[in-house]
Amino acid sequence: MQDSSQTIRLLRAARRGDARSVDLLFTHVYEEVRSIARRQLRRIGRPDTLNTTAVVHEAYLKLVGSDDLSWDDRSHFLNLAASVMRQVLVDHARARKRVKRGGGAPALPLVDSDSPVEEHAAKLLELDAALTRLSALNERLARVVELRFYGGLTNEDAARILGVTDRTVKRDWRIARAFLYREMGNLEDAPSK
Repeated sequence: MQDSSQTIRLLRAARRGDARSVDLLFTHVYEEVRSIARRQLRRIGRPDTLNTTAVVHEAYLKLVGSDDLSWDDRSHFLNLAASVMRQVLVDHARARKRVKRGGGAPALPLVDSDSPVEEHAAKLLELDAALTRLSALNERLARVVELRFYGGLTNEDAARILGVTDRTVKRDWRIARAFLYREMGNLEDAPSK
């Protein structure tokens, strides 16, 4: 995940407030961001009302709508994009859960009330809540989970972003997974490396 000179030039221009550079930067890394979104959707079971393009575009709107465009490098930008896409997925899961629960309307008994989409939405919300609890205890452990699980980054890339060694990331990843396993029961989709 090396920075190209064009990416660095676009990042610097974006920091100076050049809106066109933000658009060009996003176009330049679009396929990588789509790849991150695809991995995230695969992990949660591809909700039928949300696709890769929708996640990427929603993340783009959130990123460019932010007051803070001070991305340091390509890794930092992709990490932030992964984090924003996590927010998009969690917001979508919350909305699905509200719709599923009827938004306060009386419950109607259904024979087949639990579909895989709602089940994945519930697991995503449970993971988000567990990750929030982990962050309160140890923010770096939570960042490792975001980078590895949501961002799909390698130990080496996560270490570079966090400014630690890859051994530290490996250890943090094991600790974080154990915490999440205990909090949630299991993490069947979590990578083991």
